[in-house]
Amino acid sequence: MQTPSPALLAALARRLDDVLDGAARAEVTVLLVGDGAADPLARAELAACARLLWDHGGYEEVALAFGAGAAPTIASALDRARTLGARHIAVLPYEPLAGEEFGERVAAWAAAHPEVTVTRVPDSAGVAVGDGPDLRHHGDAEVRDDGEKLTDLAVNVRTGTPPVWLRERIGTALEGLAAYPDGRAARAAVARLHGVPVERVLLTAGAAEAFVLLARALRVRRPVVVHPQFTEPEAALEDAGHVVRRVLLREEDGFRLDPSLVPEDADLVVVGNPTNPTSVLHPAGVLAALARPGRVLVVDEAFMDAVPGEREALAGRTDVPGLVVLRSLTKTWGLAGLRIGYVVAAPEIVAELERAQPLWPVSSPALVAALGCVSDRGVAEAGAAALAVAGDREHLVGRLRELAGFGVSVVGPAEGPFLLVRVPGAAAVRGALREVGIAVRRGDTFPGLGEDWIRVAVRDRATSDTLVSELGRILAP
Repeated sequence: MQTPSPALLAALARRLDDVLDGAARAEVTVLLVGDGAADPLARAELAACARLLWDHGGYEEVALAFGAGAAPTIASALDRARTLGARHIAVLPYEPLAGEEFGERVAAWAAAHPEVTVTRVPDSAGVAVGDGPDLRHHGDAEVRDDGEKLTDLAVNVRTGTPPVWLRERIGTALEGLAAYPDGRAARAAVARLHGVPVERVLLTAGAAEAFVLLARALRVRRPVVVHPQFTEPEAALEDAGHVVRRVLLREEDGFRLDPSLVPEDADLVVVGNPTNPTSVLHPAGVLAALARPGRVLVVDEAFMDAVPGEREALAGRTDVPGLVVLRSLTKTWGLAGLRIGYVVAAPEIVAELERAQPLWPVSSPALVAALGCVSDRGVAEAGAAALAVAGDREHLVGRLRELAGFGVSVVGPAEGPFLLVRVPGAAAVRGALREVGIAVRRGDTFPGLGEDWIRVAVRDRATSDTLVSELGRILAP
């Protein structure tokens, strides 16, 4: 018997969420219905799926039923759930069930028991478990093979980095590679930057490692990821066996966070600020209000140092229970190949994550780079770069608005070093831009976005002018 995959469990949970319309999971009994296969291993796999869905989903109960050939039947399972006090039952087909008989039986039972709300979840006919956005697609894939021939607007790393002075500092670390890395100085420097005790800081091999540590080390059952956002947190959670719920922010709301959309029973919430790919900067107070006793609130601030004055930052706050802030030093400083980032959180959370890390997770060159980035010189340069990017971003926004007649729109107000842009026929447009040497990031791999979205990194004004000129030529009838 194979253990049900996290992807399958997540797909089942999403099918439920699509029809439960905000109902609290803890008040819903799920009836997982199989076809009644004679193979006992197949039935055992269904039972394992039900148990895992219950363990990780937070439902009142997940019970089994079979369409034919095995007990319990659908009717007897519904009777049992009602006897045990269920008031809302969601009937979830594990696989497509042939004929109309299944639906008729559910409808007949529901009609005979009006005191119970019965929700029938559509089956998965025509939908493969792997369908949906490719959570593993990242901007570097757009330039991986022939990036040297392209103007890279797909990757959100500041151009012209790392600066000479930082490269020289990193070079000095090469003389001491025989020694094991000692991260104490860099950890203390990060703690000083944010005004927190060193016990609240953990250095990581980029923010991506932190997402994996959170998924593997924390004992959570009902994780929620707010989308559209960087997809690696959800991928890491699913890889660790979690059933992940999505909160999808809406274009008509400017992709701004509505705290009421986050389920009260969520014990882990992940949100970006400013959010990749929307470039939306959520108010710190709105994010802090998501904190609850027993909940871990993860705020990905990988691009916060690109916001002038780091407005709305939560790193360094010690008054928000369960807060975990992730920072990356790879974007502003052009250190993606070196892998350096950090976590700021309560000491007990840091200790849990640190136990899940391998020994010496951050290399000596990366530690030297961290010391440079958080030094007085580094902080001053990052602040100046944030102001420059803000000016270049406003220039690009203005130029893109000139294409409104072609159906082009920009999500705003944007606060990150990138823009989310709606472009009709974006897939064809991306291909046409590539033919003239410009790479942009596809948007349809972000949950909550469709095929008419691209993400564009903010570059110098001449590069932006070239992009808009080519985009207008491509879109012109």
